[in-house]
Amino acid sequence: MADKFDPYREALVVETSTIWPENNEIDPERQYHLSAALHAHPEEASNLEYVRVHSGFCRTIHVTEEDIERASALVG
Repeated sequence: MADKFDPYREALVVETSTIWPENNEIDPERQYHLSAALHAHPEEASNLEYVRVHSGFCRTIHVTEEDIERASALVG
């Protein structure tokens, strides 16, 4: 279940994770750059999840086509 952007949890994020769609055909280097762009602006993610870990939270973004389009505009 997707979470809303939460500034409190954001302050406690110690890990990030990006889950790509199964039909993803983006090369790994491009995925790396798109992932960095998505995590730089987590408030805009379509499907965001905060997972509690021992020392804080892991921010997980489940990437959608909309996210890919938005991040592509940032990355170029």
